[in-house]
Amino acid sequence: MKAAATTIENKVDELLAVLDEDIRYIHDGLLQLNELRSAVIKRDDAALHRLLGTARVKADFHAANESNRQTLRKELANALDCNVEQMTLTKLENHLPIEKKSQVASKKNELKALINELKKEHLSTSILLSECARFNNLLLRSIFDLGKTGTLTYRANGAANRQMDGTFVNLRF
Repeated sequence: MKAAATTIENKVDELLAVLDEDIRYIHDGLLQLNELRSAVIKRDDAALHRLLGTARVKADFHAANESNRQTLRKELANALDCNVEQMTLTKLENHLPIEKKSQVASKKNELKALINELKKEHLSTSILLSECARFNNLLLRSIFDLGKTGTLTYRANGAANRQMDGTFVNLRF
């Protein structure tokens, strides 16, 4: 029984190291999202290419870390006699001594906070990119259509007015 507890604690130590790597990966992801938004706003192609290269390298490293985490999860599930799908950090906490329990809980809370922040930053980046795409689409449509569809404007009384001439910019008020 004591050997099984020691094995579980060793696996938990390995899991904590993997979770530390996940935390670093998420921190790096947050920094990359900020750099991406900055590069898009500044139209810095060199920075965008550099970010793409960095993201590819980190994705490979993260895949290896993910594999380690899944392996440890399976081993811990076997040691605790439960299904892999049921093996969560919360379930693991219930089977650990106080010291390890607090370490796992700390990592779990830190990961939750970082994931929430990452979701928020990802949404902000997605919105920026979709607005850039929308603006580019409108700009290209206005350049290449050259007034074929006309410009819809509204008069002071609310009546719609479609201008069908080929001007690029209308300075009429």
